[in-house]
Amino acid sequence: MTRLRDLVSRPVKSGVRLPLWVDRILSVGIVSTDPDVVRRQRCVNVAALATVGNTISHLVMLALHNFRGLLVLNIYNVFMIVLPLLLPRLHRYGEDVGAVALAFLVLCGHTFVVFCLGTSSDLQVYYTIFPSGILLLLGVQHWRGFLVFFLVCLVVLLLALTLMPVEGWLIPEDDKLRDALSSQAYVNAMVINAVMVFYALTALHRADQLNLALIETMMPRPIAERLKSGEDHIADRVEMLTVMFADLVGFTQAAHALAPEDVVDFLDRLVRGCDALSQRYGVDKIKTIGDNYMAAAGFSGCPMKGAAAVGRLALAMMELIGEQPPLGGHKLRMRIGIHCGPATAGVIGDTRFSYDIWGDAVNTASRMESHSEPGRIHVSEAFRRLAADRFEFEERGATDIKSLGATRTFFLVAPRENA
Repeated sequence: MTRLRDLVSRPVKSGVRLPLWVDRILSVGIVSTDPDVVRRQRCVNVAALATVGNTISHLVMLALHNFRGLLVLNIYNVFMIVLPLLLPRLHRYGEDVGAVALAFLVLCGHTFVVFCLGTSSDLQVYYTIFPSGILLLLGVQHWRGFLVFFLVCLVVLLLALTLMPVEGWLIPEDDKLRDALSSQAYVNAMVINAVMVFYALTALHRADQLNLALIETMMPRPIAERLKSGEDHIADRVEMLTVMFADLVGFTQAAHALAPEDVVDFLDRLVRGCDALSQRYGVDKIKTIGDNYMAAAGFSGCPMKGAAAVGRLALAMMELIGEQPPLGGHKLRMRIGIHCGPATAGVIGDTRFSYDIWGDAVNTASRMESHSEPGRIHVSEAFRRLAADRFEFEERGATDIKSLGATRTFFLVAPRENA
């Protein structure tokens, strides 16, 4: 079972898992603990490595083609391999220092390369990927900085197309080289775009999975998925919902003189056990209120299946409380009430929203619990009708229930054989 304390401290499973050594390389220089800053600085490291890889490919081509004639660019490429690898050291000086430094290093350096080799080499195509890259590095929250850089790139691109030499300053007569560089530039630009977008979407997917998993710890998965999809007003009518309340008898007196950590440890152990049982039997935990545990089943529209699941959960919880050690010298027992009926379910709240249920099923189930006996599972006639073929019942007779009057109720005793 997924526990919230484990969930927030472990990596979320995603479609792509990077090797540990790659993950460590992408985290070099990052000292921030802010998840958003860490994601953006990791994108900076990815962009720096992409720059190094692109530069190496150009260095190899130019060195093999004409090492001496292109010596200036070969020296430049060596610097452009070393400098981006040093940029992660700048992360400690500010969340965006590395991103800005990389952006202007690449922009200024590439402008020099285009001047040397000319626009017929089509190296100016790299200007088109710079703005999207800086957007990933800075984040949408710094849209003003992105807009400035976008305009700078646009101006530099237009100046390159109109003012820079077509054949370049270095070996202008070498058309074969420029044709090869043109093909290489288009391929490299496509690869760099793919790498950056792939990594950004992978990081986004991981964040979405974590958000969904956190929401799922507070409410049923279908509701969590509806919230994630953007539905902001969730209100459902359930025609036949089975609701269970479980309460610890004598808990207040037993916990009165105990240290807070002893009380919390006992409740934590018990509630975690109940959560595991709820998950095992397919019952949705709604909430805990003090020492009271509330759960329900039948949201999918299968009332008999939901009633059977809650009945099995209630019997298992009786066994669970029997296995618990005494609290403050008192052996606690549980009192459970179950009812089936119509209910309304929905998400309420804003900053600390929760999934809750209201209606006849809830009110009557609460009455069943409060009029139950220690160590017994008190159920309504509606529940007995739905689950008669699954469980053995003991008739309690007419019970005077608050707000309901004399009501025929039963005790759930055990599961039927072969049920």
